[in-house]
Parts: sequence; C-alpha cells; structure tokens
Amino acid sequence: MNGVTGRMGYRQHLVRSILAIRDDGGVELPNGDRIQVEPVLLGRNAEKLAELARRHDIAEYGTDLEAALADESATIYFDAATTQARKGAILSAIAAGKHIYTEKPIAESVADGMDLVRAAEEAGVTTGVVHDKLYLPGLLKLRSLIDSGFFGRILSVRGEFGYWVFEGDLTPTQRPSWNYRAEDGGGMVLDMFCHWNYVMEGLFGAVEAVTAKAVTHIPQRWDENGEPFQATADDAAYGIFELEGDIIAQVNSSWAVRVDRKELVEFQVDGTHGSAVAGLFGCRVQPRVVTPRPVWNPDLPTDQDFRSQWTEVPDTQEHGNGFRAQWERFLIDLHEGRKHPYDFASGVRGLELVEAGLLSSAEGRRVPITEVRA
Repeated sequence: MNGVTGRMGYRQHLVRSILAIRDDGGVELPNGDRIQVEPVLLGRNAEKLAELARRHDIAEYGTDLEAALADESATIYFDAATTQARKGAILSAIAAGKHIYTEKPIAESVADGMDLVRAAEEAGVTTGVVHDKLYLPGLLKLRSLIDSGFFGRILSVRGEFGYWVFEGDLTPTQRPSWNYRAEDGGGMVLDMFCHWNYVMEGLFGAVEAVTAKAVTHIPQRWDENGEPFQATADDAAYGIFELEGDIIAQVNSSWAVRVDRKELVEFQVDGTHGSAVAGLFGCRVQPRVVTPRPVWNPDLPTDQDFRSQWTEVPDTQEHGNGFRAQWERFLIDLHEGRKHPYDFASGVRGLELVEAGLLSSAEGRRVPITEVRA
C-alpha cells in the first residue's frame, strides 16, 4: 500500500478498508471461505510509516518500492501516492507481476493511461480503479430508483459539489497545498472530472460531449509551512455534459464555495415521472403525482416550503463504507479470476473527460469525447 501516510490513503483505504477487513477476519466468499489480507506499508517518510505500523500492529513497512515489489507473498499493489509518480510506480508493480488497485486519476494523461492499460493486458494482471461514490448509500438509492423506472424518461442531472477550502493565511487550509499547483498534479478538473465520468457512466449513460470552464478563483494560497504561493491549478470547474440518451448533466465543482445544501455533493435528477435529489448518504424524491403546481407572483413572497414537499427514501438495508465495499468487490473478483468492472480502461475514460474538459475550457467550445478518445 503506497501513499497511506496521506489523508485519503490512511483513513479510507488503510484504516476503514484493509484493516477493517483484516480485523473482521477477511472477506467471506460464497462457499464460506475467507480472503485474508495483511498490508505492507510504503511511502517516503520512514518515521511516519513506523508510527502507523506500531499503532495498527502491522509487521512490514518501508520506503523502498522495488524491494517491496520483489516480495512474492504480496500479490496486490495499491497506489494512493501523488498522481505524478503513479504511472512509474504502477509500471514497476506490473513488471513485478502484481495485480493493481489504484486511486484515480490513474495517470496525468490519456496517453499515459493507455500505457498502463497495455502493460497490464500484456502481463495478464487484474486491475481496479477506485470508484467509491457508486458504493455510497445515496447513490445506491438513486441507482435503485433508476432501475425501478421511477423517473420515467430521465431528462437532466444537476450536480453541486465542493466547499470552502481556506486559503491558509487566517485559517489553516484543510487540503494539501499541492492540489493548487498544476506542476504538482493539482487541479479541480483532473481531480473531479474522473469522478463525474464514472458517476455518469454508472448511473445515467456515457458522456458524449462536454462544454466546460475551469477557473482559479483564489490566486494566492499559503502552504503547510505558512508560506504564500501562487495557485497555478484550477480550483473550480463548471461543466455541461451531454450523455447518451439525450440526457443533459450540469455539474459545478468548486473549492471556493460555501455549502448551502444537505451534503457536500448533491445530484438532482429530473424525469418525466419524478425527480430525486441524492447526496452521498441521503436521497429525497418527488413523484409526478404529488408534484405541486406553484404559480409565481413577482409581487408576493411565496408561501410554499418547497423542500418540505420532498420525501426521504428510507434505509431498507445497511450500507457500509463505500471504499471498503469496492475493496471487497475487487478482492473477490481477483480471487474468482474475473475482470473487475472498474478497471484501467474505466480510468482512461475518466482521463478522456478530463482532457476534453480542459480543451473545452482553453478553446471556449463544445468538445465531443471522440476528439480525445484513446
């Protein structure tokens, strides 16, 4: 596990996924057998790794990637390190015969992503890319509504994502400073359009074209040492995605927005027979038969509480941590010898949307995905 000293790698992948699976006795298979896991920690800071190993009773850790890859008892390589270093590390892991599970984006460009696809195919290893949001309760409820035909014909999707990331002068920032330097692999489009691609694919349909605007709202930020720096990466992106089936999706993503919604990300889906608003955990619906008929009077304030006219979808089953759920799916797919549905090819499709979005923003035009397709 490379990169577990970072926030996401540590909390979601190490503690809440792999260690949780280990401490629960592994992943249970249909025949009652269990897949056991034991992590080997990798990173650049030996002291931090030693502390994590001590805290969580982990036997093996180190800073030498090549030495770790030479260990034949470790069959999976996981990458949550920086995007810039990801391609080289994964290629080394593939050469060592490891199966790969990685955070996204899988590389910095479509071309680099395709290099990984080809290397994995030639080596015959199983690959997986984190698609965590599809495993979260709110989107699982939304998936159930779609499958049931609740919406009728889906017309549009509107997404709002983000929160205020403090600049770092008056209040300490809550995200690493490299996210705001393009030369270090930062940027909202590179970070989040990979997410939006698999969300759209997994729920509504493939993205066929994009019109986007990427901006840097906050030009100066302060790093972890309190030193000011110029932000060279986009901290917000506004996109219109044209999906198959004539569905239009609009998604606003920003690290410079204050939250006035129930969750950090919400998607409103409107269809001919009903609408829904889904976040990461909750999902509210308004069927056609109970849709109110407001009449707007510009001279009088409205007397309707529109949010109270929606009904919460109940929790009919227990949903665990989304990162752990996909880890378990990947481990089972690997054990059963079948392809993981969210493989390197899906990661490349996310990069295609990134490149199309950046091209659209730079040239001020609509970009069909076929223009950047690998």
